[in-house]
Amino acid sequence: MKSFAQLFLVAAMLASAFSASANSAEPAKAAQPDLAKGEASYGAVCAACHGADGNSGTPTFPKLAQQHPQYLVKQLQEFKSGKRANPVMMGFASALSEDDMRNIAFWVASKAAKPGFAKDKEAVALGERIYRGGIADRQVPACAGCHSPNGAGIPAQYPRIGGQHAEYAAAQLTAFRDGVRKNSLQMNQIAAKLNDREIKALADYVAGLR
Repeated sequence: MKSFAQLFLVAAMLASAFSASANSAEPAKAAQPDLAKGEASYGAVCAACHGADGNSGTPTFPKLAQQHPQYLVKQLQEFKSGKRANPVMMGFASALSEDDMRNIAFWVASKAAKPGFAKDKEAVALGERIYRGGIADRQVPACAGCHSPNGAGIPAQYPRIGGQHAEYAAAQLTAFRDGVRKNSLQMNQIAAKLNDREIKALADYVAGLR
């Protein structure tokens, strides 16, 4: 019969072996996006509305070029689930797998965004004041705090909005304000404090950021 010391030694050896095996196992890495597949899928599904290189030529369709890929994946997921309501985009997103979404998002994010232009000088002045300084008496924060001074956003947190079509930007701010778009409580709360004139001014200013 084995002594207590022998049993203790065997147990210690087994524990050591298990610990070494566990420490040597590397965590599973997320699959890398396939840009070639992303380009093909984008061309088949997205290009007709958003432009061949993600620079939409139609003001009601957003520019996607150079957008943060994590943001694009999140939007596609939420179109598919219905959290972001849009029947047309839900139809397209529903046909995409998670890999498809990631491939498309990273491919279009690699394309350079074409600059936009502001159109109304008076609106731009008001838009700049709100974008850079907010509206203190209504507790509207400066947009630049999250979306950066030049509209580049913060990767994986806040989307790029600089150079976006003014018409699209205004439509989204209005949808957030009116509770039509519900996939960002933060934006619902901010936009709820803006009137039509301020939304239009912000959208026009954002269109000229670069």
